[in-house]
Amino acid sequence: MQTQRIEYDDAIVRKFISRLRPLHTNAVIFAFVGNMMFAGVYYSTQRLTRARMASDLLSNIHFWGWQLIIVAAAITLPLGITTSKEYAELEWPIDLAIAAIWVVFAINFFWTLAKRNEKHLYVALWFYIATIITVAVLHIVNSLALPLTAFKSYSVFSGVQDALVQWWYGHNAVAFFLTTPILGIMYYFMPKAAERPVYSYRLSIVHFWSLVFMYIWAGPHHLLYTALPDWAQSLGMLFSVMLWAPSWGGMLNGLLTLRGAWNKVREEPVLKFFVAGVTFYGMSTFEGPLLSIKSVSALAHYTDWIVGHAHGGALGWNGLMAAGMFYWLVPRMYGTQLASKKAADAHFWIATIGIVLYMVSMWISGVNQGLMWRATNPDGTLVYTSFTETLLAIRPMYVVRFLGGVMYLAGFVLMIWNLLKTMSGKQAVVASTEVVVADAAKADPEAGSIVDVIAGRPLWFSVVGFGAAVAFVFVPLVPAVVLAIAVLVVGEAAYVINKRERAAGRPSWFGIIERRPLAFTVLVLVSVLIGGVAELLPTIFVKQAVPETGSAQKPYTALELQGRDVYTREGCYVCHSQMVRPMIQEFQRYGEASRAEEFIYDHPFQWGSKRTGPDLHRIGGRYPNLWHYTHLMDPRATSAGSNMPSYAWLSDGRIDVDLGVKKLELMTTLGVPYTLDQIANAKTDQKLQGEAIAKDLSTQGVTVAADSEMVALISYLQRLGRDQGVKYGADEVKTTEVAPPADAPSAPTAEPATTGGGI
Repeated sequence: MQTQRIEYDDAIVRKFISRLRPLHTNAVIFAFVGNMMFAGVYYSTQRLTRARMASDLLSNIHFWGWQLIIVAAAITLPLGITTSKEYAELEWPIDLAIAAIWVVFAINFFWTLAKRNEKHLYVALWFYIATIITVAVLHIVNSLALPLTAFKSYSVFSGVQDALVQWWYGHNAVAFFLTTPILGIMYYFMPKAAERPVYSYRLSIVHFWSLVFMYIWAGPHHLLYTALPDWAQSLGMLFSVMLWAPSWGGMLNGLLTLRGAWNKVREEPVLKFFVAGVTFYGMSTFEGPLLSIKSVSALAHYTDWIVGHAHGGALGWNGLMAAGMFYWLVPRMYGTQLASKKAADAHFWIATIGIVLYMVSMWISGVNQGLMWRATNPDGTLVYTSFTETLLAIRPMYVVRFLGGVMYLAGFVLMIWNLLKTMSGKQAVVASTEVVVADAAKADPEAGSIVDVIAGRPLWFSVVGFGAAVAFVFVPLVPAVVLAIAVLVVGEAAYVINKRERAAGRPSWFGIIERRPLAFTVLVLVSVLIGGVAELLPTIFVKQAVPETGSAQKPYTALELQGRDVYTREGCYVCHSQMVRPMIQEFQRYGEASRAEEFIYDHPFQWGSKRTGPDLHRIGGRYPNLWHYTHLMDPRATSAGSNMPSYAWLSDGRIDVDLGVKKLELMTTLGVPYTLDQIANAKTDQKLQGEAIAKDLSTQGVTVAADSEMVALISYLQRLGRDQGVKYGADEVKTTEVAPPADAPSAPTAEPATTGGGI
């Protein structure tokens, strides 16, 4: 018997490791929560309007189109086809498809509202309207980009401006894709499952309008202590803290709906999931405002605490609400009972304990990271000089995180088995019911006219109140006090008049717009745009306001731009930030604080949101080319304990030199000041700059092609944080060879200096 040794090439597998996080986030948000949300919206909308969805064709186009988008994401993201913008990584052809499918969904939904047989728009429908309108605005604005090829584009925004637009989108994607539609589902399915009405209709109104208006302002809290202007940071923090009130109003409205039904909660797994889901919503919406406070953000940002917070919302709030909805929905769709309540109860406890373990482990890990990063000795020096020390310290928490995640996933596998068994051998119920068809020709005496909507006191009082709030910022103290008293007087007068009209039996202003989907939708759009425009309009002037430090601020060379694209393709931005915050410990660890003008040519920005490795903004020139090459080939050779995978295959990859010229041309369209000579010499410049790096490496025994992706990436890393840039022109290209600093490693196996490895 002969044996043969087989060596497996795992390079292909390693290529995908650093690209998995965008796939993971897109799968959770758009595949899991997205499909759950659409199912809940389609089911509840038909029953709340007492009408079938307007078009089966549009419903089918929406379903299959969305699944194709998910498949496209599952293919392109592991291949490194990404914009690198968090929660918006999909490239421009898929972005266009998302917009088209969303329009199909919107037409079908609003068409159904138009042909409804129920005059009132129930609470859940309000949240669905806000979701459809706001997600469309967010997606379109944030996805504005110029295509380079079928698989590559560049954001029209750059630097500080791009960061503000991205997190205006990123935070509100959480708000209006993961929150408002699930709240609508809560308002429909929880009362149905409990067989009780919503606790408070008035609280629903306050919850909805305050949430829709406030949420859109909160995005900048993701950028505290960055190069973002202070006014934007403070604005984001202020509205984030205020969001606690309406969020908890919605949570209490949901939980109090179950008053008097706690015995049923103990017996029914559906209600257990709903109660736990809404409770996690309350926890997440308390933790979010807490993390948006500057002093807390200084400790938590870039750490695993944020990971725990995000998963508490996505898996605790969205996931458990999804499970409850599925357990309630599937038996009714098949006219039967749930196959096993015991299995559903087991799922509840396994999943709940799992997500608690996950969150707590990440809280502990994150606080530990933050404290270690800022720990100093009595003489002011850093206690932990190597970044990898923090990685080694939190590894036990990653074991707990893994166990919690496995438990949570096992619970959903159990649910799939339970639901499949419930459906086994059954036929879907074809339900029908008789409804009173609305007579379009018959006027609704309570509907009111469009004049009543526009002239309604809540509308103009809100305008007056908002105007007064803005005026408080600009007027002196005494006029501000007079203005506040005037607003209170007007408000009291509006309350008295409204009370008299209610006594006379006249419909309320909200009762009027609640019967007018178009007016309601327009008011939602206006509420959203007020915050969006107020936050984003100043970004038009940000680029002009950012000071360019004379002639020092230069665009990337063609080779550096090629290397930057390799950096984003490989997902380096997922684990590394490029933003040194203005804190003494970060000065000591990374160098000078980042300035706004340093990012004016970054399309898109690369500030990052997680540090699994050290910040890279001041890495340029800190280490010689050999260190970067060795680190990319075998990260643990330079940084013991590093989590970074090897990127050895970059030595075999080749850049497209001709594409480098096109990149400069496109960047010129975006406002980057390349000259005609720079574009004409781009191919030569790439060759010379690449040869300089390859020659430097060859003198130290490393052979690598000048046009390799490895060399391009090294050129980009050596450029980071160096305002002087690299001169252009065939006769002026500098070598990126640098003298190592005094504390830098002299050999590839040495431990890195104070910035630490752990990349």
